[in-house]
Amino acid sequence: MDYYTENLADFGNREKGMAGELLMALSNGNLPDDFNDEGVKVAMNTSSGYVFLTNEDYQVAMMNGDKLESFYTCPICGHEGFLEDMAHGKDDKECQEYLKDITV
Repeated sequence: MDYYTENLADFGNREKGMAGELLMALSNGNLPDDFNDEGVKVAMNTSSGYVFLTNEDYQVAMMNGDKLESFYTCPICGHEGFLEDMAHGKDDKECQEYLKDITV
């Protein structure tokens, strides 16, 4: 089973609505400052139901309430979330270095 799709035929009505919100934010120029706008696509994780924008750099942006924000995944331990959710790995120097990188 594929857990990633860009095919809108695989999206349910809820997910299509979420995609519409993302596209509206994109059309209004509300991409996060750290998000590269080259090769932007709408995608969905079929396991979680998350709908998000992604790009050629594999960055992810999702709606956080009514705001489009970057969604991060720590490459060291896999911890995921919006910036306010990313405090983790206090004893892991590599995780702390990643946190410094995304907050600059």
